[in-house]
Amino acid sequence: MATAAPEATPAEGSEEPKKKKPILLIAGIAVVAIVVVVAVAFGTLYFSGFYEKKAELAAMDKLEELEAAATKAKDEAPSKLKKEAPEATRFEKNYFQIEKELMTNITGSKKVMVVQLAVMTHYDTRVFDNIKKHEFALRSAMLDIMRQSTEAEVSKPDFRKELAVKLKDIMNSMLEEYEDFGGIEEVMFTSFVMQ
Repeated sequence: MATAAPEATPAEGSEEPKKKKPILLIAGIAVVAIVVVVAVAFGTLYFSGFYEKKAELAAMDKLEELEAAATKAKDEAPSKLKKEAPEATRFEKNYFQIEKELMTNITGSKKVMVVQLAVMTHYDTRVFDNIKKHEFALRSAMLDIMRQSTEAEVSKPDFRKELAVKLKDIMNSMLEEYEDFGGIEEVMFTSFVMQ
């Protein structure tokens, strides 16, 4: 008699494949999702013309044409003519600061004006030597000009410029009187205080 083969219990064999199926199913879905995402990305790039070299080559050709046209236009442009002009003669400016301050009262006021001056000339140091030589006379004349200033004149916006011109004129006239040569081109205030 033949012995019958032991029957396998269907409960045992069916349980194991059921446990493996959900894991395989999830892995399969994940792989398919990744493939779909990659396919959509490459498809979008393809249909948008990303992989077409024709457009890039056309742009490069157009750029080369424009560069060639610009070079040609540059070569054909008229050249600049240089004018020949004599060099302008510039005189050297020499400065000298008068060491002592000038202090005087304002006419009709309790205010005091204290200034320190510098002079500029285009001439040599002979002018500065004359200023040093006649410093006392120059200081006296400049103080007389400054003390004649009134409070109304002092409040004008151009007072300093006007005073500088007056001081230059009096200094030049004094130097011309004593040395037969003035030479002061400009008077500048290095310090100007009103109290």
